Amino acid sequence: MFNHHLTRWLLGYEAQRKRMLKKAPEGPLRDFLSAPFPALYTPFDQIPILAVDFETTGLDAVHDKLLSVGCVELCHNQIKLGSSYHQIINTKGRLKADNVTIHQITDDQKDQGQPLAQVIAQLLQKLTGKVMLVHFARIERQFLQQACLELYGMAPPLPIIDTLVVAKKRLDKRDVAYDPSELRLSALRAKYGFPDHYAHNALNDAIATAELLLAQVSDRDESMSLQQLIL
Repeated sequence: MFNHHLTRWLLGYEAQRKRMLKKAPEGPLRDFLSAPFPALYTPFDQIPILAVDFETTGLDAVHDKLLSVGCVELCHNQIKLGSSYHQIINTKGRLKADNVTIHQITDDQKDQGQPLAQVIAQLLQKLTGKVMLVHFARIERQFLQQACLELYGMAPPLPIIDTLVVAKKRLDKRDVAYDPSELRLSALRAKYGFPDHYAHNALNDAIATAELLLAQVSDRDESMSLQQLIL
């Protein structure tokens, strides 16, 4: 397992970061790429983590739009609530009613949001030198990389810890069939005794994901490092 992750790290994330740094335009993306990613052997309680969640107009990163970003820092086994960030994005077009029902962001709120370039710049600044934490990595990875493609012409590598994958690995080891719904954020939180949270708010979901990761790691008999958690 270690050799697999080490090879991916050296030939993948870090190699891509260094390669892209040489080509990146001056600005937020270059600043993000200028900082090395945390080392694989970093103990969990010393990993600088940013829990991130997006609300979007759909699931297709190319055709759909980012609506809001929420994030919070996690380090030394503590969620740094003072670092909380939540911002609605002023995207083009009108929102569909069924979509508004889910994320509760209205057209008026959207129109008063910040431009995508400003929000992504702020997010990249917060992510610099950290590992991104999400629940179901496909959404956050694809939408952030697509936004960077549109703004800067390149999609950066993103080291990610995914609480869904952490849970799935444990369930798969049992070699017993399970319902995929057990991997939902709300279901996993309930398993660890967490109360319901107000879902589909980007900041609330980011905090809920950070809480879940702390529970998942504390539930292990062994101490963990980044190499055991990273995708």
